[in-house]
Amino acid sequence: MTRSTGQHRHSSWQRTRPLLGAILFVQGFGSALTEALWNTGFGVAGLLRGAGLPQWTDLVVGAVGAVLLARAAVVRRAERRAHA
Repeated sequence: MTRSTGQHRHSSWQRTRPLLGAILFVQGFGSALTEALWNTGFGVAGLLRGAGLPQWTDLVVGAVGAVLLARAAVVRRAERRAHA
């Protein structure tokens, strides 16, 4: 593997991280909220319930999304400081 290939994969993951974080955040916490308020799920909640997992797993999915979003923000801030 050449250095440029490794850098390309790294930058591709950095661009994907906020998108994946946002999707997991909305799906996880949105599913938990929807189930709590209207006793119905969507997206991830439906898949998790179909797999027999408990309701609290929605919150775990949302928390993973929040961590990915926070990590993406930290990396972006560090990059801006490095380029300034």
